[in-house]
Order: sequence, then structure tokens, then C-alpha cells
Amino acid sequence: MFADIYKKLVIDFSKITLFLLIILVGYSLFQSKNFNLDASSDALLLEGDPDLRYLREVNETYGSKDFLVLTYAPIASFTEKETILNLQLLKSKIEKLTWVESVITVIDVPLLKSTDENLMERLKNYKTLAYPEIDKKRGFDEIINSPIYRDYVISKDGKTSGIVVYLKKDERLAEYIQIKDKYFDQSKNTGLSKEEKINYKKFIKEYEEYKNLYNIRNHQNITEIRDVINKYGENAKIHLGGIPMIADDMMSYVKSDIIVFGIGVFLFIIFTLWFIFKNLKWVIMPLIGCSTSVIIMIGLLSLIGWKVTVISSNFIALMLILNMAMNIHVTVRFLQLKKEFPNFTKEEAVFEASKKMMMPILYTVLTTICAFLSLIFSGIKPIIDFGWMMTLGLIISLFVTFLLLPSLLCLFSSNDDVNLKKIEKSLITTALGNFTKNNEILIFGSTIVIIIFSIIGILKLEVENSFINYFDKETEIYKGMKKIDEELGGTTPLNVILKFPVKDEEDKDQSDEFDEWEEESDTNEHKSKYWFTRDKMDKIIKVHEYLDSLPEIGKVLSFGSILRVAEDLNNKELQSLEIAVLYSKIPESIKKEIITPYISVDKDEARISVRIKDSLENLRRDELINKINNELNTKLGLEKEEYKLAGVLILFNNLLQSLFKSQILTLGIVMIGIFMMFFILFRNITISTIGVVPNFIAAFFILGIIGLLGIPLDMMTITIAAITIGIAVDNSIHYIYRFKEEFKNIKDYNKTLDRCHNTVGIAIFNTSITIVFGFSILVLSNFIPTIYFGIFTGIAMMLAMISVLTLLPKLILTFQPFGKENNNT
Repeated sequence: MFADIYKKLVIDFSKITLFLLIILVGYSLFQSKNFNLDASSDALLLEGDPDLRYLREVNETYGSKDFLVLTYAPIASFTEKETILNLQLLKSKIEKLTWVESVITVIDVPLLKSTDENLMERLKNYKTLAYPEIDKKRGFDEIINSPIYRDYVISKDGKTSGIVVYLKKDERLAEYIQIKDKYFDQSKNTGLSKEEKINYKKFIKEYEEYKNLYNIRNHQNITEIRDVINKYGENAKIHLGGIPMIADDMMSYVKSDIIVFGIGVFLFIIFTLWFIFKNLKWVIMPLIGCSTSVIIMIGLLSLIGWKVTVISSNFIALMLILNMAMNIHVTVRFLQLKKEFPNFTKEEAVFEASKKMMMPILYTVLTTICAFLSLIFSGIKPIIDFGWMMTLGLIISLFVTFLLLPSLLCLFSSNDDVNLKKIEKSLITTALGNFTKNNEILIFGSTIVIIIFSIIGILKLEVENSFINYFDKETEIYKGMKKIDEELGGTTPLNVILKFPVKDEEDKDQSDEFDEWEEESDTNEHKSKYWFTRDKMDKIIKVHEYLDSLPEIGKVLSFGSILRVAEDLNNKELQSLEIAVLYSKIPESIKKEIITPYISVDKDEARISVRIKDSLENLRRDELINKINNELNTKLGLEKEEYKLAGVLILFNNLLQSLFKSQILTLGIVMIGIFMMFFILFRNITISTIGVVPNFIAAFFILGIIGLLGIPLDMMTITIAAITIGIAVDNSIHYIYRFKEEFKNIKDYNKTLDRCHNTVGIAIFNTSITIVFGFSILVLSNFIPTIYFGIFTGIAMMLAMISVLTLLPKLILTFQPFGKENNNT
């Protein structure tokens, strides 16, 4: 019955089917106006990560603002009047931007050694390099030797300074994030009621709409500040950095990648189809099929509201590649049937080709879907979305392939316009077939060597999250981060939070002395009288010095930094009472800038701010985090509950470690799932095992190569094995399905091999070459993980194709799973 309905759709009513598909394409094009991108940093976070929650608590306690960083390297020295004037003009221009809250430069740094007044007077009446009466050389020497400002606002060599541009807080976005977190917590803990689920969907739509507006505004802001930089870049070399800039540039990269990948793969497919068929008709029809699938997919994503991220930006290229493979298989089978059965009408040939290819292509799609669905276990929203996107895309491609292509063939092919000699024989597949029959020891010996090689390489695999190395060296992101990393104390932030007992013995001993103070203001002020003990200060300094000694760490800032400056000015070590008095006398404006970010008297905590040198080649972030966590306990004698690490470094490390664990675990699920599909399709354990082995070997081999080359796995390359197995196994299904079909008639394994290598083998070779070179288009990306993904997936597909045309048939010849040969043939 299904066959009758299908025949009516693609043969009897092919024009109506085409008309309905045209309407669907038109609607999809209309919907595509709502197609959205997302390159925000929160898209790359583990939803519900407790470390994310804790970081937000830390930011709430110690204050956190979005900011941009400019690296400013003037032609003249910072002590020159011209440099100071240019810096003042640049600062003034940036401050006038409506979205800027404040700007901090090297000429705003308080100079405390410029006078001989007492410490409190210096703090109240501090001056900066911008003051005309200041001795510029003396002031600059103070800044460059300051434990606070060296490697922070000024480089060690004094040639590069940092300009920090604080952005006005978007209260509405912050409120949206809080509401989103509450919904997430409730859904995880107690669940959402039906009404709450409806409200949550409405909220998410509203939240996404606002994020779109936020991204547009952010792009305008980045454009504005770049215009300012260009005007003041004549006398200094300026690079822009910071998360808002990175998010905006990544958005541009995603847009660029979608266009470049789509056009690049499209052009390559045209070239490939022409090379295979040498006929314009057989180029246009498959292209229409591929384009239709992609347009419908974009329309559906727009309708659903799914956003494309840097992870899923290659979905159009992947859809084109995989859809083209389906089209080539159907088209080649149609042409072969026309050659073998010249009495077939074109309608009969179309229907027979579609019928014969439906089951193998259905199973190839299911196996590929199985691979992409493994991504949903990552816990990372953009990767989960990528898995679902490709699943949906493959389903659309399957339907379009078997509805549109047969309809086009019925309407536009003819009974006598095909020169089939061009696809009848292939020197390459024939050579591979002869090689397979005559080189059993070489094939099996090479397989064993490859397996050993793969195991060695896989054991060397490691995951890393070097954000700076995700970008091409010519991009503004890379240049800005590199400059900050090397000359201004590192890029990736990490916080070490020290937790103190509520009241220790030293507090009790000195409480009487503190009670002699006359001033009594608020509770926090009263608590601060006995809070600043020497014991606490020594603990902060000890941890500070330990962190400072680690080669992977750049700038370290803490209350210890301020204490060092104060002790240097007083020429002695300050005791508990003196520190407490100093704290109480410091003006609130200065306290807010230099103490509040590092001390929470109310929570009995201290924060040590650390930045990691992200560009160090030997940096291993997971090892560094574990080392700090362990050595604070073993070397410094702190109890585990006395400290906690927080920061972007922790979040991105969690993301990658989670992805590594989930993908290693789900790789096994993919393998079992694909084996089960083989068993359902062929109902034979031997055939199922033979079918999956070549593809698993190819996937593990590419992981071995990555491991031996010392390339760390990241959010893209870690998915290569599962995706490669899912795509490459398609060839095995087509080959075994055809071998089984041909063997029924030929009853000779060697002759069947020759037959398959010169029929389905040609289609496998052509589709594999198309896929390999299609993936090579990804090297045009600005995002390095995407480039690696393209290169290594392409290599893996080439290895899988060779394996399917050599190892797979050799296993079939060896184990003879289709029964005994007919010795009379």
C-alpha cells in the first residue's frame, strides 16, 4: 500500500508534488527573515552548573561589571606631554559614548609617593600623571614598580598600557537571567506546573527577543568604539579586547561561516556533479534537491526560534554534503537501471531506483542521526541544539530526496539523453577491487598496525579550552588577547575565595583594644574593627605569593597588594589595629575601588583575583586547577572548606571535561546503536559485525592521529569520532545491501565484488570524495576548532571510504556471510 501511495506522489502526480514543495519553499523563505544567530558567552556554559551559580554569587559580593580593554602602545613615552594629552583626548571621547560608565587609564592611577604627606592625606588628596605639577618620571616609576599596577595597567617594559572601559549595566538583561535561573532551579527541583510551563515558554520568547536587541546594540557599541580607535590610532598602536567585543566578532564569524560554507560547498557540489555526470541536467536536479532541503530547514529553524551558534554554523554545509550523497546514490542507481533494462520507461526506472534505494538510504540516515543524537548528552545547549538541528536536517533531506528528486526525474529526464559509459567503469574502484582480492595479508596486517597506532594515539588524547587559540592569528580577537596575555597580566580570570572562621582567637584577644574606638556607625563598620587581624592578612599574602609563583599565572591582585603598598609607604609591617584604622579612614570612593573588590567583611571572606596566561603552549588548565586545589591544602595547610575556586577558567574547563566524558560514554552508545541497526537491516550478526568494523577503525584511527599530533580536543573536534562513524557507516550499508542483492543472482563472491565495485562502489567513491572535499571548505572559517573539524572529519571519511572498498569486501570474502558460492558458475 505504501508503494502505491508513493508511486502516485512521485510518478502519477509529480507535478502536484512539485507544486506543494514550491509552496513550502516559498513559506520557508518568508520565515527566514526571523533566522537568528547567537554568539553570547552564556551559550557555551553548562546549564545548571553549580560553579556558574557560585561565580554569580562572587560577582554579586565583590562587584562585577562588563568591560572592554584597549591595549595602548604609544610611539612616545608615557612621560611625554604629547602622549598624556592624546590619552586624555581618547579617554574623553570614549567617556562621551552613551553606553560607557567610566574609563580607567594609566593617567588615572593614584600616585601616593609623589608627596611627603602622611598616608591618610595622600589617600585623600592623591594626584595622577595627568596633573601638570607632577614629576612625570617619578610618577611613572611608581606605577611601573607598583605591585598593584605593574602588569595590570602598564606592561613591565612600560611601553604598553591597558585602558579599561566599564559599560553601563543592563539591568533588564540581568533581571531576565535571574528569572531564567529561577525557572531552571524550579524545573530541576520541584518541576513546573502546566501553567508555569506556558509562562516559561512565553518568558523564553521574550528573553530571546531582548537578547537579539542586546546583540544589535552591542554591535553598534563595538562599531562606535572602533571608529574612535581609528581616529586616535595615528600616535599609538591600539587593540580592542573584552568579552563584548569577542561576542560581537564571533557573531560576524558565524554569519561569515554560514555564507562561505554554503557557497563554497554549493560550488564544489556543482563541480563534482559535472565531473561525475558531464551533463547539465544531472547537475541541476540534485542541486535543486539540496537547495530545497536547506531552505526548508532554515525556514523551520526560524519558525521554531532555534539560534545558530559558532558550533552549529556549519549545519548548512553538512546538510548540503549529506543530501548530495543521497542524491548521487539515487541518481546513479537510476542511470544504472536504465542501462541494464533499456526497455524500462523513465517512470519505471525512477520508481524502481527509488524503491531499491529507500531502505539503504533510510538506514544510512538513521545511523547518521544516531551519531548526531549522541551530542544531546553533552549538557551544553549549543551542542545539544546542533545535534537536534542535524537530526531534523537529515529527516528533511530524506523526505526531499525521495519526493523532489524522483518527481524531477519523471518530468525532466528522457529515455535517450544519458551517456552511461561514463559511469559504467572506474579505474580507481576496479583497482581497489583487484587489490582487495589479491592482498589478504597486507590488508589484515595494515589493519592490525592501524589499530595499535590508534590505541597509542587515543591514550595521548587530552582536552583543552585555550580560548585564544580558537581564533586565527590575524583576527582582532587573537591580537588583542595575545597583547593582554603577554604584556598586561593574562586574559582568563580565576578567583580564589578564602573563607575565614567567624571569629578566631586573635579576634577575641584584641576585641577589647578595638572597643576603645570612639566611632560607632553601622554593623559592618563595627565588625571591621576586629576583623582585620594579622593572621588573616598573613594568610591572604601567603596564598597570593603562592599563586604569583606559578608560571601559568599572570597578574595576581588581592588585599595583600594594597597592604604591600601601605607597608611600603609606612616602611614597616602593619599590625591588626593599624590595618583596621586604615580601613576605617580610607575615603569611600577609594575603598570601593581598591578594597571592596577583594574583601567581604560581612561574609568573612577575601577574594584573590588571578589571570591565566592563556597563550602559553604548555598550559594545561585542568591540571592547573587541580594543582591549585590540592596545593592550597597540602603545601599551604589550608583546610578544604577554607577556600574555593571560581571564574571563567573553571566554567569553560567544566564545559570541556563534561563534553569529553559524555562523548566518550555516548561513543559506545553510538556503536551499539549502529550495530543494532545493521542487525535489524540484515538480520545477521556476522554481517552486522563486518559492516561496522571498517568505520569504527577509521573513526578511532583519526582520534589516534589527533592524539599523536598533540592537538587537544575541544568543543568541535571531540565530536569527530561519533559523527564520522555515523556518516561513514552509510557507505558500508550501501555496499553490503548491494552485495547481498547481487550475490543472490551471481552466487560468486569474487564476481559479486567486481560487480559491486563497478556499481555501488563508484557511487561510494563519488559521494566520499564529495564529502571529503565538502568538509575541506570548513578550513575557510575564522574559528580554529571548525577548521580542525573539517580537516580531520574529511581525512576520517577518506580513510573510511578506502576501508569500505578494501577491508569490508575482504572480510566478506573471508567469512562469506551470504552463504555458499555456486561452484558451477
